Amino acid sequence: MDYGGGGIWIRAAVAVAAGGAIAARAVRRKSVDSSAVFVGVPAMVAHTVAGYRFAGLLLVFFFTSSRVTRIGEARKRALDPEFKEGGQRNWKQVLSNSGIASILVVLIAFVTGGTDRCLDSKDSTLVTALIGGVIGHYACCNGDTWSSELGILSKAEPRIITTFKRVRKGTNGGVTIDGLLAATAAGFSIGLVFVLIGFLTTQCASDVFWRQLLVIPLATAAGLCGSLIDSILGATVQYSGFCSVRKKVVGVDGPTVTRISGMNILDNNGVNAVSIFLTTVLTAVACTYIF
Repeated sequence: MDYGGGGIWIRAAVAVAAGGAIAARAVRRKSVDSSAVFVGVPAMVAHTVAGYRFAGLLLVFFFTSSRVTRIGEARKRALDPEFKEGGQRNWKQVLSNSGIASILVVLIAFVTGGTDRCLDSKDSTLVTALIGGVIGHYACCNGDTWSSELGILSKAEPRIITTFKRVRKGTNGGVTIDGLLAATAAGFSIGLVFVLIGFLTTQCASDVFWRQLLVIPLATAAGLCGSLIDSILGATVQYSGFCSVRKKVVGVDGPTVTRISGMNILDNNGVNAVSIFLTTVLTAVACTYIF
């Protein structure tokens, strides 16, 4: 198997250097804690070795999600019982948002030898499905983050997705039009970056080349779909209750907590992991039919 000679090692070295610099900056800005570095940097290396498009998706997700997390921090502090300055994420959160994609890019690198390939089922259904899975993964992650971080700032009162009844802000499964639009825009940004980098790094027949533009509407739909799946899971298998002492919606039952919705089966990381997995699979399958 040809792994591109020294090129793949150059990419790995660049990824280590860039990943380390980004991680150091992120820790200083409190976007992540030190434990997250030990997951984030290896993930960056794996994505870069598999192809610059995948590294681009990881970076777009990281930088845009960090940015939207900082918007309206004062209002979020009053609503979120687990609020952390800068949205500081730990290794569990980083793993839940990059773990599946990291497995997929390792498989892609093994199959392609680190060569960027177009989405084309006639050439390889396996590679097309794997690439589609990575796109769906980050469209979901970005969509969920933008929706949660911007939707909670909406002036509209959220409605729980299962019954459409009005609920308090911060309730798992609560949605607003603003939040859903944010998820859609987040998916669009993932698709756009993938296509733009792909135009520079991939080589394929002209008809296949221009079909890559379909990634943009596909990722847009995946961003919205992933957010909706996350909301359905949040409303059903993730507990939400109102604490009369803290005057906030909380995710753990207690003597001063009145249940709003959901069963205490999954926590937020679990809900994220399941929604990401489902969106990844759906997008992978869709790509084998579209491309």
